[in-house]
Amino acid sequence: MTRIPAENLAAQFAFLEEADRLKKILRATPIHDDSRPENSAEHSWHVALYALVLADHAAPDVDISRVIKMLLLHDLVEIDAGDTPIHGDFDAAEQEAKEKRAADRLFGLLPAPQAEEFRALWDEFEAAESPDAIFGKSIDRVQPLALNMSSGGGSWREYSVTLDQIDTRVGTKVSRGAPTVWTYIRDRVGSYFATQN
Repeated sequence: MTRIPAENLAAQFAFLEEADRLKKILRATPIHDDSRPENSAEHSWHVALYALVLADHAAPDVDISRVIKMLLLHDLVEIDAGDTPIHGDFDAAEQEAKEKRAADRLFGLLPAPQAEEFRALWDEFEAAESPDAIFGKSIDRVQPLALNMSSGGGSWREYSVTLDQIDTRVGTKVSRGAPTVWTYIRDRVGSYFATQN
């Protein structure tokens, strides 16, 4: 990481203060006790913790410290672009354009070397081609599954989600980067849906 001179502290604090707005972005997924929606800041922290805890299930060439950085940064764009539930109805191209504009603005608040580093991590995560990003994307999909199960269906009820939708929209991404995690969580998800019929 590049050392940032002290005269850039104002820019760094401006970014940190702007990042606090992520706490106001509500997601479709409720917290585990179903008492309220999870916010995007909570989600970012929680998926970073998931990556740390589940690191042994990553491919050998995955750098967990980079994955954690990606996960802490990945949803900051929702400050401007909003959350897009995976099972919701939205224009993917339009959402992608909004997120890229948000990334330009938000990471642009930082001093140049840091802005470039963080934006590169965000872009790498979005592309989901490197081993680190593939594992990060997998873990980003696992956490909502666990919350929806512990909350009695959570956003699955709201969006009338089926097991087939979970397999195609979520399972493919999770199994790509964390196959043993997918096997474990898929059994639990399957059992949940079996009780709903």
